[in-house]
Amino acid sequence: MKKQELDATNQLYQDKLQKYFNDEVSLVFGDGNVDSEIVLVGEAPGKTEVEQGRPFVGQAGKNLEEFITILGIAREKLYITNVVKFRPVKYSSDTGRESNRTPNKEEIRISTDFIEQELSIIKPKLVVSLGNIALRCILKDDKTTIGMLHGTPIDVKFAGGSFVLFPLYHPASIIYNRALKDVYLQDLLKLRDYMNNKSLH
Repeated sequence: MKKQELDATNQLYQDKLQKYFNDEVSLVFGDGNVDSEIVLVGEAPGKTEVEQGRPFVGQAGKNLEEFITILGIAREKLYITNVVKFRPVKYSSDTGRESNRTPNKEEIRISTDFIEQELSIIKPKLVVSLGNIALRCILKDDKTTIGMLHGTPIDVKFAGGSFVLFPLYHPASIIYNRALKDVYLQDLLKLRDYMNNKSLH
């Protein structure tokens, strides 16, 4: 049942984006166990994710595997998605290459309804937001930052339901800022303790 509801929501999102961009867009939809009590929400897919059609399979995905190992849970038991389900890119005039960029406000705006619908279908008990974009989208607060709230469980009412939000730095952030690695690992251990205390798996 959930799978059919998600498929219908994904089709609406695809139709909306096709009209918005006036073109076909490569999308990377949520992936994993639709009955999971735990959902991970990231920012947007990158190049590898678009190529493979799954979230978190590139370099950030390698960090995510380490993350999942620390939590002691199999990836197949989780549901993993992004706020924006297409790859935002910027082009270099010097090299002619494209690279990832942070989604802009308009890209987030046209995607917010769909992450709300997705979470209302899954009905998780715990949502782990990865980075600022997911955190701000779920809290509906553009001014909050991951630096203020990382590693702290927050009771949230969202998408017609309620769950605990556990904000973490994005796994990609420790690729660019190695100084965050210790904080990130400490937050993961806090998350593991929280999950064990609440018997979430």
